[in-house]
Amino acid sequence: MLKLAVPTRGGQVDEHFGHCESFTIYSIDDSKAVVNQERFTPPPACGCKSNLIPTLVEMGVSVLVAGNMGEGAVQRLIQAGIKVFRGAKGDVGAAVQSWIEGKLVDSKVVCLEHGAAGHVCSHGH
Repeated sequence: MLKLAVPTRGGQVDEHFGHCESFTIYSIDDSKAVVNQERFTPPPACGCKSNLIPTLVEMGVSVLVAGNMGEGAVQRLIQAGIKVFRGAKGDVGAAVQSWIEGKLVDSKVVCLEHGAAGHVCSHGH
């Protein structure tokens, strides 16, 4: 059984891993069928400054499908044993299905800066 997490806002892949509304956690069996779905609301602090990653690990998450995130978060996730796939967008269920089908590959796009007034991402938003 594999657990996959997706940063979520309003049923869509949230572009901002560390500030997302919630995570949708999918349990996927060996035949690649989704057998369970649950929601996890992270602490209000920035993801890289909270216990978010250890909590995902404790929940059994081994894959994260996301829109984008900073390189620091990517490295912390990888060090924790969570594989990261960036570049997802749109409906959360569709993004998970794309990953299950092998159609989602890591875009390797990272947010370059995070600051008090916002952020600048290398993908132009």
